[in-house]
Amino acid sequence: MSHAYKFHNKNGLYFVTFATIGWIDVFTRPMYKNILLESIQFCQLNKGLNLNAWCLMTNHLHFIGSAKEGFLMSNILRDLKKFTSKMIIDSISNNLQESRKEWMMAIFKNAGNYNNNNKDYQFWQQDNRPIELWSNEVIQQKLTYIHNNPVTMDLVDEPWHWKYSSAIDYAGGKGLLDLIMI
Repeated sequence: MSHAYKFHNKNGLYFVTFATIGWIDVFTRPMYKNILLESIQFCQLNKGLNLNAWCLMTNHLHFIGSAKEGFLMSNILRDLKKFTSKMIIDSISNNLQESRKEWMMAIFKNAGNYNNNNKDYQFWQQDNRPIELWSNEVIQQKLTYIHNNPVTMDLVDEPWHWKYSSAIDYAGGKGLLDLIMI
């Protein structure tokens, strides 16, 4: 893995992106989104995640965050991805209404077969693409990028209209994770 995409500063502020295998649009269903959002909240309350900004798209998550004192961001993300992988795959496989179940499960199974880090299935791509944010200018650039992602994808006209983002918090409203945003 490239030196540029690792967590080098344990107290650093990072822009992080991770995506589903094959960029599958899993997060079009509220139940799968909720698993991820509840897991993020758990990490904030119990695993040391400081969350500054975030945006959940149909197949990936962007966020700006850091680890609280005594915690490591790499461990937080490892645990978040491991737990959500299991929970979302279980939810997909047990969802009688999931019309894409066989197709998605086959892709996750195939990816898992080619990765020794998994037992059966792989849900998330391996990398997290952490980029340490070293200046206010870079922080603002990444914040704008995160919040404009749904606008760029033509899902909404204004960033704060996307429910699964912290853009509304930055616009003075109350978003889904606003109670524990720092």
